[in-house]
Amino acid sequence: MKLVACSLARHAPAILAIMNDAIVHSTALYEYHPLPPERMETWFRAKADAGFPVLGMESDSGELLGFATYGTFRARPAYKYSVEHSVYVTTGHQGRGVGTALMRELIASAVAQDLHLMIGGIDAENAGSIAFHRKLGFEHAGTIRQAGYKFGRWLDLAFYQLILPSPTVPVEG
Repeated sequence: MKLVACSLARHAPAILAIMNDAIVHSTALYEYHPLPPERMETWFRAKADAGFPVLGMESDSGELLGFATYGTFRARPAYKYSVEHSVYVTTGHQGRGVGTALMRELIASAVAQDLHLMIGGIDAENAGSIAFHRKLGFEHAGTIRQAGYKFGRWLDLAFYQLILPSPTVPVEG
């Protein structure tokens, strides 16, 4: 396995397939319909414009096994040190260290960018993701009851946070 910086040209179809699988088969994404391929160009451009990484883990043969990224938590200036992350691993490769390796690198990227707080919004019934985040040091920060509706039921959204040791000198403005 090898860690890579994902690109639109090389990885967009695989990332789209991973996200659409999560949309159709899980409550990991609170979306109803699979995303169209043209959405990936906008998605990658937004990440690049903000300076946010899109990291991937490839097999030795070049297959994308998973990806991780983060984005703006809230679009107000005082939240500039906080990001909300996403990490997805393909079915069949979960529990093999792919997600852990991606998250460790993503956390290192956040520290290098002088960020202070990484937030994960997780469906409250997703025990596997909650355990995964706790293993990485994330702590429960609160739950919004009935935040979403999918698959004929109300979904609770749990927030988990990891406080980072950066920035050394935060500034306003």
